[in-house]
Amino acid sequence: MGPVSLLPKYQKLSTWKGDSAKMTHLQAGLSPETIEKARLELNENPDVLHQDIQQVRDMIITRPDIGFLRTDDAFILRFLRARKFHQTDAFRLLAQYFQYRQLNLDMFKNFKADDPGIKRALIDGFPGVLENRDHYGRKILLLFAANWDQSRNSFTDILRAILLSLEVLIEDPELQINGFILIIDWSNFSFKQASKLTPSILKLAIEGLQIFLHGNNLNSLHQLIHPEFLPSEFGGTLPPYDMGTWARTLLGPDYSDENDYTHTSYNAMHVKHTSSNLERECSPKPMKRSQSVVEAGTLKHEEKGENENTQPLLALD
Repeated sequence: MGPVSLLPKYQKLSTWKGDSAKMTHLQAGLSPETIEKARLELNENPDVLHQDIQQVRDMIITRPDIGFLRTDDAFILRFLRARKFHQTDAFRLLAQYFQYRQLNLDMFKNFKADDPGIKRALIDGFPGVLENRDHYGRKILLLFAANWDQSRNSFTDILRAILLSLEVLIEDPELQINGFILIIDWSNFSFKQASKLTPSILKLAIEGLQIFLHGNNLNSLHQLIHPEFLPSEFGGTLPPYDMGTWARTLLGPDYSDENDYTHTSYNAMHVKHTSSNLERECSPKPMKRSQSVVEAGTLKHEEKGENENTQPLLALD
């Protein structure tokens, strides 16, 4: 899957006639640059914004099988931005969003940061979210796949923590326009761990994330994200990522440092259960990193001996 996670986007502020008081709150706080970007890239026209939203809302009657639990202007606008203001496509995505939740009710029970499973995943760095945005204004999410301790975190709880994080982030209109980029580091990811990624689990993840991530082009990581916006694990100039960064943001006073696992100590836990060869591979050393071309739901493992110094990296668009 490709890098560049351009999500919903935003449009130009203009003087509204008639509906202006109702709609201007949707543009509040956006920078002029972001507004212009939305106009150019998302086809968002302020003069027909209300009509666009209403057209999507009017389609709800065509899907009586789905409970649309939220239909306010700001919420529907997310989906229009995600589909460049193609109303039919936006409605299809909106329907998929609620249908997914309807079909996976257990996933969304106690869907809060203080849920024990979600909290544990967040504290363990699933996902990581960098504090600063990149040069395109996107938020960067990180997943260190090898840090997955299957005795601590179920894949479902990790997915729930990712989805909750994205739900929190997407509330920011700037991010609705500029988007996200998710980088998954597969370095030292074991086949034992991969065996837990069954087709049904991967399908669950892909269907849940499609609201936020789309696209299929793959390029060099540093062409997508400049090194000054990346931690050292990805060849960037920033310090190593602190796994507790995003957890502290979401959990606030509920965050406990004594439960925190730094990247180093957490990797050490994982290494205990691996072979001596893998232990040597995990030891600190300079790494070349590359993106592995991965279609939805598949992992690419390099043949033994092929590019042994290259650690696969997946960036989702």
